[in-house]
Amino acid sequence: MSALSDNLVTFAILAYLVAMIGHAVEYALGNVRTRVATAAPVRELVGAGGGVVPTPPAPVPSPPTADRSARRARLAGLVGVGATAVAAVLHLAALVTRGLAADRMPWGNMYEFVLTVTFIGVAAWLVVLWKRPSLRKLGLFLTLVMVLLVATAELVLYVPIVPLVPALNSYWFVIHVSTIVFASGIFLLGVVPAVGFLMRNGYEQGKRSFPYTLAKRLPGAVGLERLTFALHAFAFPIFTFAVIAGAIWAEAAWGRPWGWDPKETWAFISWVVYAGYLHARATPSVKRNVATWIAVLGFLTMLMNLFGVNIFFTGLHSYGGLD
Repeated sequence: MSALSDNLVTFAILAYLVAMIGHAVEYALGNVRTRVATAAPVRELVGAGGGVVPTPPAPVPSPPTADRSARRARLAGLVGVGATAVAAVLHLAALVTRGLAADRMPWGNMYEFVLTVTFIGVAAWLVVLWKRPSLRKLGLFLTLVMVLLVATAELVLYVPIVPLVPALNSYWFVIHVSTIVFASGIFLLGVVPAVGFLMRNGYEQGKRSFPYTLAKRLPGAVGLERLTFALHAFAFPIFTFAVIAGAIWAEAAWGRPWGWDPKETWAFISWVVYAGYLHARATPSVKRNVATWIAVLGFLTMLMNLFGVNIFFTGLHSYGGLD
């Protein structure tokens, strides 16, 4: 069962790669629309009273090559969405088989944690895409993140299945870790439209240098910013509950609710930054791009808590599984 899980992760990475290529093709071709132009100078008809009645211009259909490009772009986008859905199914199957092989929830180390967070992110993306198909071109950036993170988990963070350390054998393991994983997955998805908004907003303001040119075919900046806020506003209360649940678990396990352990400290930093983002977003005097930068900073603190703390620090939460 463990080997099956490993193979499913590999297939999921390949499916995410196919999805990324499909979205990249759609992104490159763009949306080719039918153009209306005048085929000849406007002719004028002389009316009975001597007045001039202009005739409307004759619409010129888009050339066949443009129509083909538009169809190919849409087909590539749909292939990207389909491949993402297939990858998500393989991803979920890998987690289920890993859990069955370990006879526990698959959240015991960094490898399993990253696999679960990325699955939550892609599952939430598919829900968002189902609600708002116009956001499909964000799929290029979402699948790029999936390829990078899932491949990193498989190639760098992988560890064989081992029993949970004694401190994790508690019902709080499911309560605390499930909520922190879910919130982290939504924050992961939320950073995609956040970065997209920063690039698109700059592009709409006339900036044509890299990376603003990458946002040429993204949805409008206003819609991306609203999606960023909605995702963060949804995830923040869950993240808050996860931090509180962790403190309750720490009281039961270690006799104190808070000890400024490195992971506790960085969780608090992330909470403060995300709270700062929501406060800035609700403050009319704060520009939207400034607030969005705070959201991006919040995700960087989450990455630090996941990778930096587990790799470079030692504490009561050192469950990364890496030597």
